[in-house]
Amino acid sequence: MDKILDGKKLATELNNRLKKRISDLTQETNISPTLATILVGKDPASKVYVKIKHQTCEKVGINSVMVSLPESASKSQISEEIEKLNRDVSVHAILLQLPLPEKSRKFTEFLLQKIDIYKDVDGFHYLNRGKLFYKTEQLVPCTPKGIITLLDHNGINVQGKDITIINHSNLLGKPLMVMLVNRDATVSVCHVHTKNIEKFTRNADILVVGVGKAQFITKDKIKSGAVIIDVGINRIEGRLYGDVDFEDVYDKCGSITPVPGGVGPMTVASLLQNTIIAYKTQLGLD
Repeated sequence: MDKILDGKKLATELNNRLKKRISDLTQETNISPTLATILVGKDPASKVYVKIKHQTCEKVGINSVMVSLPESASKSQISEEIEKLNRDVSVHAILLQLPLPEKSRKFTEFLLQKIDIYKDVDGFHYLNRGKLFYKTEQLVPCTPKGIITLLDHNGINVQGKDITIINHSNLLGKPLMVMLVNRDATVSVCHVHTKNIEKFTRNADILVVGVGKAQFITKDKIKSGAVIIDVGINRIEGRLYGDVDFEDVYDKCGSITPVPGGVGPMTVASLLQNTIIAYKTQLGLD
């Protein structure tokens, strides 16, 4: 197991393999897989993330289309665009870029449930979420999927391990918790209301951090030899920092994901994999 869990390198390997697979599928079906993204408003970070997703799609042979809506778009307008994509048989995957603008944020859950279950590449539909509890991991949230893939690739067995996740969102903490429990890990989920959070972080064989606070985790908060998965991305004076103080914990931890180049690329790679799962399901392919 390498000290640095290089998500960028692994994502490149996965994407190269996927490119060959997509080429074979496209020749077999004469139909190209297509991902549609819906971007509401002009949030700079969201625009960058969507651009990266589309560029990576192009590299592996997935068509990508973007529906851009103004920040003033109503609940019904966004819903109508989702319904159009649901009906469009040439579109195999739909992604609603989050977070939505402040005006529309209260409708997020309603809009996510409008996406066709078979095109739901973010794995946010209630039925796809529910399948996780029965160990049916098909269209699952991309960041947790990427983390599991990264751990597996590096030979990090989670069975019987004490794992702490500092995040309880529907995007990361909750689905990752279920996926880890499915693999017989013992999981603690912490959040802003957790008392004495260091008690949980110091006990963790594997620590997953997604709190949105730069360098929140320092060496005094971790167990010696722990595996650290840093999901945080914080931009300070033009430089990116994770939620973990990388240099401070490096000598004490067993392995760690860098920021950037760790979880982020694995999230995008997982999105592409989910797109092909959705594509094959809709075309009735094995």
